[in-house]
Amino acid sequence: MPMPKSRDLAPERWEELRGILGQNRVVRVEELTQQLGVSAATIRRDLGELEKLGELRRVYGGAVSTGGRLDEPLFDDKTSVAAAEKRRIAAAALEFIKPNDTIYLDGGSTVLELARLLKDRSNVTVVTNSLRAAVELAGRGPRLILVGGELRRLAQTTVGPLTRFVIRELHVDIAFMGTIGLSLAEGLTTTDPTEAYTKELVMEHARQVILLADSSKAHKISFTRAGRLEDVQVIITDAKFDRKLAKEMRKRGVEVVRA
Repeated sequence: MPMPKSRDLAPERWEELRGILGQNRVVRVEELTQQLGVSAATIRRDLGELEKLGELRRVYGGAVSTGGRLDEPLFDDKTSVAAAEKRRIAAAALEFIKPNDTIYLDGGSTVLELARLLKDRSNVTVVTNSLRAAVELAGRGPRLILVGGELRRLAQTTVGPLTRFVIRELHVDIAFMGTIGLSLAEGLTTTDPTEAYTKELVMEHARQVILLADSSKAHKISFTRAGRLEDVQVIITDAKFDRKLAKEMRKRGVEVVRA
């Protein structure tokens, strides 16, 4: 039986590289070739791929970990990333909604795709802090309840302590949440503490939390925690989602649905 090519084992090597970077912020190509048993050219190619994902910065002779921390793109830029995957995720999420449910729609671009599928669902109540989702549903469809608060222009959402005056009075059947980053260590993360406050508050008042996150969010850490994995019952993602991460999430009681 032929031996697998080094490129075939790239995902496994990337996981090992992430572990090494987690322990040593600075790594050298020469040392990595000895640890992983592959050529320097393969290591350089792997480091180049992880740099594209924002997990490290290449330097002469090696790389420096960035901690996988993400900055948030403009909302309109987010909607163009993995657009087909987001539409499939939204369609799968729609199957979880039953007549007469009260649901919460978070401010993410994938959640916005779900809002667009709800225009003919007049037997559902939608609570949202997303201006984009509210505009989609203002003309027809579900009963609509808007959460007031401080406007976060980048995400087009209302966030912060003022949102508690509505959210704490409600108990929703399902909260559909988005995230900037997703990891086993940090759970859900985002760029803004006031947004994180509102996300965590919503998840406290939801009977079920369903995370809508395409595979690009896996192993990423943004500025501040916005929810624990223990707070999530279901994640709906795409076929490219890391299988090892999915396995670990299932061990923690999270249902993983690939759309």
